[in-house]
Amino acid sequence: MDEKAKSETIRQLNDRFRMSGPVSGDWLVTAGVQSLGKAAVVLAIQMTTQFDAFTPDDDPYGEHDFGSFTLARHKLYWKIDYYDLRLKFGSPNPANEQVTRRVMTILLASEY
Repeated sequence: MDEKAKSETIRQLNDRFRMSGPVSGDWLVTAGVQSLGKAAVVLAIQMTTQFDAFTPDDDPYGEHDFGSFTLARHKLYWKIDYYDLRLKFGSPNPANEQVTRRVMTILLASEY
């Protein structure tokens, strides 16, 4: 698979994972985001699942693995990391969901 096709496959897998929300796998919300309250956490998850403001600056490879938005005057980031199935090492191939476990993290920009 060439790099363009690999990035396209990763993008599709990332979009499906992100848009499905926490029921689709491993989602983490940092202590900083949790400190904003339960309603803010719910809204942050919703904003992440609906995110579509990708730009070449924050998505240079077109893989839809990072985004940012503002919630109640707080800058938040979300990012997808790729691990092996046991969460011990990085995935050997993020384009292959048979060997990849995706982890979504939503965090305050100040926690990055």
